[in-house]
Amino acid sequence: MTPADQYLDKCRTILDAVAAQRDAVAQAADWFADAILADRMVHVFGSGHSRIMVEEMWPRYGSFPGFNPIVELSLTFHNPVVGSNGQRQAMFLENVPGLAARILRNFDLSTADAGLVISSSGCNVVPIEMAERLQAADMKVVAIVSHAHSDASTSKRDDGKKLTDFADLVLDTGAPPGDAMVSIDGLDTPVSPGSTVGGCLLVNAIKAEVAHRLTQAGRPPKVLSAGCVVGADRAVELFESAYDEHARRLAKLYEGLGRDDA
Repeated sequence: MTPADQYLDKCRTILDAVAAQRDAVAQAADWFADAILADRMVHVFGSGHSRIMVEEMWPRYGSFPGFNPIVELSLTFHNPVVGSNGQRQAMFLENVPGLAARILRNFDLSTADAGLVISSSGCNVVPIEMAERLQAADMKVVAIVSHAHSDASTSKRDDGKKLTDFADLVLDTGAPPGDAMVSIDGLDTPVSPGSTVGGCLLVNAIKAEVAHRLTQAGRPPKVLSAGCVVGADRAVELFESAYDEHARRLAKLYEGLGRDDA
């Protein structure tokens, strides 16, 4: 096998691992559809490269309102690598206790909301505390991890708890310990990670199931669609109406902040 063949073969294994979780995907979709039908939001969070799955969920082509993408640049801004806003700082900050609480202080959470937290290892402090806080707000929380990577890793949290300890449902990306999947002769470290492949498969499978449930409920979603598919005018109409709906939903997350009765 060439290295590329190795990677593609491993990806087929990941696809099989995701396909084996159809029932769990359906359960996640039930909870998320319930939140959206209640005119609330699904809060989606990931630090580091797990940000990719957050933005894959919304907003992008083939996605729709109902998801609140919580993307903290201090934890996910990878371009500089070193220097100001570098990776050393980001990797330090994702293990600072209390940061998740400060992030969520910006939102008026509801028991009608739901949560999706993504972390390949499930061992960094901020994603763990994010799930803990969302669950403490009495909403359903779904976690996406690599079970193999999480089981082989040590939590950075003092009590040893992991993201999976604060999830009502756990989905597995199917990625191996350390994430990288390809071995190269003469190189002692594997390359080419797989968690993003599994994570994107999972979030898009969930997205499709949620769209089905919303449509069956008589509330078809406003899907961001390309002009080459729906026509230029319709594409603009869908983008504008979807963004307006997102704004209205987001406004509800701010209106009760600081009130004693919130």
